[in-house]
Amino acid sequence: MSPHTAAYTRAVIALGSNLGARNDTLSAAVADLVDPPEVRLLAISPIVQTKAVGGPAHQPDFLNMVIAVETSLSPQELLRHCHAVEHKHLRVREVHWGPRTLDVDIITYGDMVSSDPELTLPHPRAAERAFVLYPWSLIDPAAELNGERVGELAAKAADFPDLAPFDGFEGLNGVAGAVEAP
Repeated sequence: MSPHTAAYTRAVIALGSNLGARNDTLSAAVADLVDPPEVRLLAISPIVQTKAVGGPAHQPDFLNMVIAVETSLSPQELLRHCHAVEHKHLRVREVHWGPRTLDVDIITYGDMVSSDPELTLPHPRAAERAFVLYPWSLIDPAAELNGERVGELAAKAADFPDLAPFDGFEGLNGVAGAVEAP
């Protein structure tokens, strides 16, 4: 490998927004995330609308999506990049799990497992969040998290019944394809 060729690692990133022009924010954030040459877009999920999970009551609904990328950035560099994109879109961290213009979370980074409090991998709550698992299952039906297919985990998640189509998305009937064996 030449010194100018970096190895790329596949990562799954979840995005959510429940303040402002949510759809526009998500679209712009995806473009910002894959703008540097060190981050290449592999797949982008449909957007789903969900109730807020955790945090203060009576928040506006979230729009959520997942992207798959490959990156030559280290996990910590990718996290800093994600935080920079959140900052660009006016993310303010005042209330834990509170309303936000943009939330960007690294769900997986290759097969890396880390208990670092700054970046725990895989994301510590991803396996119980249909708003992450279901869109992920649509772009990678064979994906697994903690040894279980993400579509199966999505169908068991407490927030699965609250998922709703958004922006022309054809509905949740596709989960059967994500759950059935290939």
